[in-house]
Amino acid sequence: MDLKLHRPQGVCAKSGRPFAAGELFYSTLVRTGGRLDRLDIDAEAWDGPPPGAIAWWRSQYPAATETAPTLAPIDVLLDALESLGEPGDEPLRYLLALQLVRRRVLRIVDDPAAAPGTDELRVACRRRDREYRIRSVGPPAAGADEVEQRLAALLWSGGAA
Repeated sequence: MDLKLHRPQGVCAKSGRPFAAGELFYSTLVRTGGRLDRLDIDAEAWDGPPPGAIAWWRSQYPAATETAPTLAPIDVLLDALESLGEPGDEPLRYLLALQLVRRRVLRIVDDPAAAPGTDELRVACRRRDREYRIRSVGPPAAGADEVEQRLAALLWSGGAA
C-alpha cells in the first residue's frame, strides 16, 4: 500500500490554534470511512491518540525560513558529469551518472561488443545527443563519506547541500 500523507496543516486539529515555528506537536493517522486522515495536535492539547488511530508520532513544526532542498538543474549536473575527468573523480562521476540514470536523464546503452567483466558503463543523453563512457568505480571505503558529501553538494541546494 502506498500512502500519501500531507504536510502538517499548520493549525491544531483540536483547538484550531496555529502552530509556531519550532513548536512540538503530535501527528496521528486515523482510519475514517475507508481512508487515512492525518490529524496534527499541539503538545498542550495532546491527551493520547484518538479512537481509531493506527499510528502517531511527535514532531517539531518547521520554521518558515527553512527551505526544502531542491535538485540542481539537469544541465548543471550534465556539465558536472562532463567536467569530472580527474582519476580521483571517478567514483563521484560514476555515482552522478547513476543518479542521472535514475532520474531518466541518461539511459544505459546495451553494448554487446563489450567484454564480459568490463568495468565501464555506457550511457546516452537525448538532451545533448551524446553518449558517455563512465568507469564503474565505487568509492574507496576510506573516502566514501567525502564522495557522499560531494555528491550531495552537486545534486542539492538548500538544506541538504
